[in-house]
Amino acid sequence: MNSKNILVFLLPILFLSACGKDYTPDEKLYISKIQKERVETDKWYKENDNSPFNKKGKVEFHPLKYFDADPSFVYKSKLNEFDKKDTVVVYGTKGEPRNTVRYGYVSIKRNGIDYKINVYESSGKEGEKYYSIWFTDKTTNETTYGVGRYLNFEKTDDPEYLYTIDFNMAYNPYCAYSSNYSCAIPTKDDYIDLAIEAGEKKFHE
Repeated sequence: MNSKNILVFLLPILFLSACGKDYTPDEKLYISKIQKERVETDKWYKENDNSPFNKKGKVEFHPLKYFDADPSFVYKSKLNEFDKKDTVVVYGTKGEPRNTVRYGYVSIKRNGIDYKINVYESSGKEGEKYYSIWFTDKTTNETTYGVGRYLNFEKTDDPEYLYTIDFNMAYNPYCAYSSNYSCAIPTKDDYIDLAIEAGEKKFHE
């Protein structure tokens, strides 16, 4: 190996060392898993006929942008149901009102501060229930999409179940890529007073 190739080989190692992060073997496996999933996501968005880049008019694709995977943004929480589950109106990005139920919240702690994150219950076209987390934070409209970001949430019937709240999996709704879509806009009650530097960044600069 010549000196030029050695330098190219060592640069990523030197960069990681300079970051000063010392991950455990389990954390390294987790980061590798996230990186692999992101490659697969790019492939789906680029090639699948149902992706927002292909389904409602062709949109130019380029790889999605992310913060580096950070295991410190993974949390565990029970789902705390509200005693009174209010029906609230949220608006789509095309201005249409949508009724949804503020079902409960999950909680996280960062830097010694507790944060509550709302979980919403909605009904599909066939009456099936599904649950959503959408949020804004201190990165919104700076490094992340101006409307907000989403997290998938699969509810179980076990009240003691510990859910994984993984902000590395935070993603942009389809309207972030194409104006042909409308997506729910997080309300002021969905703001998290924290810079969540994890998950997906802005697609359009």
